[in-house]
Amino acid sequence: MKKYDIVIIGSGPGGYVAAIKASQLGAKVAVVEKKEIGGVCLNWGCIPTKTLLKSASVYNDIINSEKYGIDITDKSVVNINWDNIQLRKEKIVKKLTSGVEVLLKKNNIDLYKGYGELIDKNTIKVGEIILSTENLILATGSSPKIPSIEGIDKAIEKKLALTSKDLLELKEIPKSLIVIGAGVVGVEFAALFNSFETKVTILQRSNQILGNADKDIRSSMADILSKSGIDIVYNTKIERFTEDGIVASVDGERKEIKADKVLISIGREANTKGLDQIGVKLDNRGNVITNERLETNIKGVYAIGDINGRLMLAHVASAEGITAVENIMGKNSKINYDKAPSCIYSFPEIGTVGLTEDEAREKGYEVIISKFPLSVNGKALAEGYRDGFVKIIADKKYKEVLGIHILSPHATDMIAEAVTTMELEGTVYDLAKAVHPHPTLSEIVMEAAHGAVDKPIHIFKAGD
Repeated sequence: MKKYDIVIIGSGPGGYVAAIKASQLGAKVAVVEKKEIGGVCLNWGCIPTKTLLKSASVYNDIINSEKYGIDITDKSVVNINWDNIQLRKEKIVKKLTSGVEVLLKKNNIDLYKGYGELIDKNTIKVGEIILSTENLILATGSSPKIPSIEGIDKAIEKKLALTSKDLLELKEIPKSLIVIGAGVVGVEFAALFNSFETKVTILQRSNQILGNADKDIRSSMADILSKSGIDIVYNTKIERFTEDGIVASVDGERKEIKADKVLISIGREANTKGLDQIGVKLDNRGNVITNERLETNIKGVYAIGDINGRLMLAHVASAEGITAVENIMGKNSKINYDKAPSCIYSFPEIGTVGLTEDEAREKGYEVIISKFPLSVNGKALAEGYRDGFVKIIADKKYKEVLGIHILSPHATDMIAEAVTTMELEGTVYDLAKAVHPHPTLSEIVMEAAHGAVDKPIHIFKAGD
């Protein structure tokens, strides 16, 4: 039997970060992983999709090169080499996952490959090896939800119906794709394959996409997707799968929609297999219940990342891993989830943090709303961008920033400024006063802040 201070089950961005932090704080640590180091994020999620999205972006720039003054006489010679795109993706994934493995080794963390069977809260069996631990961190992640729809099992068997992981491993680009669900994953994959000239149809159960996003982000992104050639069908109920597509009820009218592939993207569910062995409590959605210290109902057992269902985001999992470890090691640490950013890697990108306009009003705030468009930003025009904006939501009384929502290229990078401002309980005065470099896309944040204080500089509105 091998003894540890902390054993972590799962090596995704929550698990491996927790392991490294624990080792840095002096704990003896082991990680158990039954699949690939790096979890879904590095192997089948964040990194592979962003790698493919970059290839799609380069292809789009080449096909539309004339707007930059670059003439390509015969664009038919520009080919999408899917094999090489996939090879590039695999090389990047391999580099990152092998790098994580090296980090674990350099930090003197023992890695056990195999399924971690929970004997009790202090004992884990991996194959024939028994591990004993003072503290246990569950970081087992999540899996795509598979809905109960007539014919779906056969469709999955035939590889007509796919998860996001399956879609990333396709041997060729489909000519047509149905995306069931217009959440983050659905929108990203729709944008990706549309850029590779796949005919994309999004089927959405409700009357809007990106249900958790600010209303202005939702409506603008829907318009952008539609203008790019993506069909968005609202108020849809999937009735059954056919040999080459689906039958759906759209506003009460039955329609048959055909496609080469169908992406199932209706959310994810926590991987909780085996937790009943030690009595870990779950909520009514099947997520592990934790307190603000990330501790479960069992003392010394913690749950981080997708498994607790708080925010299924890689960077939140990493933050939770550090928080859980700090609490184990005697610190008093917690996370303010209201200040955790959310990112969507579409064209353009979306970066958001804090309250939406509707949420702020529902909480009783008297709010200031300030928007500034991308279309008058010098850097945006130089780079050929027009669609997008930044929206700041602030408390009218104290001018504290309550939420910032960015629709723009590089929005996922720019949102970090908003996160820092909110973490410091900053105001729109702080954002307006901060000197932003010119020309940059980040200036739209400063301009929107000026609009919240008084008036933006580089736009004139009738009546001003």
